[in-house]
Amino acid sequence: MLIYGKQTVLFLVEHFASTIETLYLAKEVEKKLYNSLMDHASKHGFEVVRTKPEHAQQMVKSGNHQGFIAKTKPYELQEINALKNFTKVVVLSGLTDMGNIGAIIRSAYALGVEAIVIGGVAQLQLEAMARTSSGAMFGMTLVHWPQLLDLPNTLHQFGFTLYGASMQGVDIRTLVPKPKWALFLGGESEGLQAKLEQKLDMTLKIAMEHDFDSLNVSVAAAIIIDRMR
Repeated sequence: MLIYGKQTVLFLVEHFASTIETLYLAKEVEKKLYNSLMDHASKHGFEVVRTKPEHAQQMVKSGNHQGFIAKTKPYELQEINALKNFTKVVVLSGLTDMGNIGAIIRSAYALGVEAIVIGGVAQLQLEAMARTSSGAMFGMTLVHWPQLLDLPNTLHQFGFTLYGASMQGVDIRTLVPKPKWALFLGGESEGLQAKLEQKLDMTLKIAMEHDFDSLNVSVAAAIIIDRMR
């Protein structure tokens, strides 16, 4: 995978350097930063290659690389049994916007969620998810589970209490969450499927102060996750 953009690449170097195979630099960097990059490269075994800006642009097509591109090792998805020993899981049902998915991964990583299950989509765009999550995806366990209707039963068997985000739910401010929970978030336009929502233990809402329908799903996810900590 190709990950690009200065801050995202530097985050990878600092926190997940073992995932990098080659670091491409398409601009001059200050000596202190360059020495730091070379130290990480020596320690973690990746190559640092200087390349021309026009070649870097060809690599990322229309992307804004800012002079920093990292070629990473393939990201490995996990099996559903990996969730057994976790206590905080987020389930994305039918989300398709890479910006929203990346923002949710980033917030979930920052707020202590241990794994994310992505379902309702046939294929995952892992490279786009890695970029839009600003690299946080590399610190998150991801499971791909296309058929979500059988997931609640599996998670119940693992001991999870299942919550879902819904405009008809209980005010999140009144919730005392169970120690082991999974939060289900629906698609950008339709929300959770009715058949899926019926299999959950409780639905939650963010009470609005003004007459407004809903929040962006990534914003809502961050608020709910934070209040469930």
